[in-house]
Amino acid sequence: MPPPTRPRSEPTEEWTQLALLTKTPAQRAYELIRPVVLFGRSPAERAEETGAAERTIRRQAARFDEDGLPSLLPPSPAEQQRRLPPAVRQAILALKAEHPLLRPHEIMTIIEVRFDYSVGHHTVTRVLARETLPVPTTRRYPPYHQIPDPAARRLAVIRLHSEGWTVTAIAAYLATSRQTVHTTLRRWIAEGVAGLEDKPHARTAGVRKTTFAAIATVRELQENPELGEWRIHAALKREGIALSPRTCGRILARNRALYGLPGPKQAPHEPQPMPFAASRRHQYWTVDLRYLDMHQLGGGNIYMLSILDNYSRAVLASGLSRTQDAGAYLMVLYAAIRQFGSPEAIVSDGGGIFKATQVLAVYAALGILREQIDRRQPWQSYIETQFNVMRRMADWHVSQATSWAELLAVHDQWVTDFNYQDHWAHREREDGKRSPAGVLGWVHATPHEPADLHRVFCSTRFGRRLDRAGYLRFRHWRIYGEQGLPREQVAVWLYGDHLTVEYTDAVLAQYTVTYQPGERQLRTVAEPLLFETPFRSPQPPLWALTDAEWLKALRLPAGPTRRQRRPAADTQQRLFV
Repeated sequence: MPPPTRPRSEPTEEWTQLALLTKTPAQRAYELIRPVVLFGRSPAERAEETGAAERTIRRQAARFDEDGLPSLLPPSPAEQQRRLPPAVRQAILALKAEHPLLRPHEIMTIIEVRFDYSVGHHTVTRVLARETLPVPTTRRYPPYHQIPDPAARRLAVIRLHSEGWTVTAIAAYLATSRQTVHTTLRRWIAEGVAGLEDKPHARTAGVRKTTFAAIATVRELQENPELGEWRIHAALKREGIALSPRTCGRILARNRALYGLPGPKQAPHEPQPMPFAASRRHQYWTVDLRYLDMHQLGGGNIYMLSILDNYSRAVLASGLSRTQDAGAYLMVLYAAIRQFGSPEAIVSDGGGIFKATQVLAVYAALGILREQIDRRQPWQSYIETQFNVMRRMADWHVSQATSWAELLAVHDQWVTDFNYQDHWAHREREDGKRSPAGVLGWVHATPHEPADLHRVFCSTRFGRRLDRAGYLRFRHWRIYGEQGLPREQVAVWLYGDHLTVEYTDAVLAQYTVTYQPGERQLRTVAEPLLFETPFRSPQPPLWALTDAEWLKALRLPAGPTRRQRRPAADTQQRLFV
């Protein structure tokens, strides 16, 4: 009797059709790798055609090149058992017999930890299906609450966890809660052997919610006597130590009693409604100037100009200056508007620098409304509160500064700490944002292009480039800025009788100037004041120059400063013969 004929199919190389025509897994595997082993196609191309994993195709092709057709056939049960070590197979069966609720994945993890042998969960399932489970004689550990010794209870949890048992499996095996297992493991990690013993539940005398490391940190911060419990709480939180303000207050009180440290002097006051309370970001900015009277750093007063956003309480821009004029304020205002845009209104007191002609012109050009607090009512200014916070946070460090560079570092650190530490005004926000920077977020005010800002501040701010010696040219004068910034673009601020050279919001040098008739050209540039900045050249000079030898400002000779370009001739050159 002739064999039955199979239905005829058209030859094809389309994988979806070939997969339907294959009858066995071995045939399907061969059709998958046939273009690779027969025609030299790359596994990546075959993987893209079939949708199979490139790693699978590469591995099966390598096995076919090594073993031939037998590599396509699945291993027999006897071969699979021979591959698995007998000790591992017996451990799988023993684990399942001891605790029937163990899943294949959990048994796989325990085997890998105990024997350092990788076994798949499919292998564990096949072993459990084909083998007979042994009859368990005794449990290794009785239930958790039946172990009389508390330390032995916790030791059983730790030993099972060290063998690879999961928290859920340990809790089910010992008939206890997962919380008990978690607590035992956490105490073991934190306390070691001491975590095996019972912990007394009675309250002990002393601080309950802190450690000696936290107390030592508070002691270091308490060197500044003006810091109170809220500022200590905010500083510790930024260091990763979570203590409540009340706990910090108790630690401060204990340290004062032990070491005789002074505390902040605060007078009680009744809060009053603020006239310029903002309901949104960048609605009101407040600006003010503060005189730092701790020391003079070699002579001359030191002032700090700051701009604050009333809604978020974030310091948008702040700078130190030797002078209190509108030029110094315009520098800080330019830095704030360049980074955050222009606000709806700016609040200040009646100081002359805040209502100078050029300042009002900038306000008008940018559409900023000027508001003023009532006379002799400084409490209406939000920045007065910020200045009080600075007195507690930074005045002690400011008094310890011995150079202008240290003073700038203290000032910058204070601005960072103030913006990123928790603020009292945000302690009850529903969104969980507590710091001024977190409340301000990504929100900006009205943005302006750099070219537009340059046009608005053009009467006061000028762009120049330093030469290799650190000098710039300005109105027929060669003025020194900084030798460590060759070929860099700097800003020259000219207001009144002060000329300031600035680079990325850092003041490099300041001069006193006088004007020629017409108030345009400079008659003299004198009294140079060079500031210590991180941009100074690391190479020291070969020898020290006196003020008479090193001229910081030189008047250039009269005449054209640029070479005149000759016009192109319209006639051809005459030929001489």
